[in-house]
Amino acid sequence: MGDDDYIYDEATGEWVPASQAAGPATDDDAVVVRDAVGNVLADGDQVTLIKDLTVKGAGQTLKRGTLIKSIRLTGDAQEIDCKFDGIKGLVLRAEFVRKRT
Repeated sequence: MGDDDYIYDEATGEWVPASQAAGPATDDDAVVVRDAVGNVLADGDQVTLIKDLTVKGAGQTLKRGTLIKSIRLTGDAQEIDCKFDGIKGLVLRAEFVRKRT
């Protein structure tokens, strides 16, 4: 018998040795956000709008082709947080943007 400590893994419902539990558990929890054409988005990416979007509460329409700089992922697979001049707290759906390369 070894002196290995055991940790309860909530994902599998089993007790596993601590040496095995310290592995890639954080990679499985990561949310992958993809744009309209399937490119993987990351924090700090630049995106372009692929359609005109009316911003609720701002009385403004963002036109197709508008460049959004330095996005942040929210943890939701379909929402990205971004900044745009004159609009605070802008959250866009990933299906309406394309990653700029």
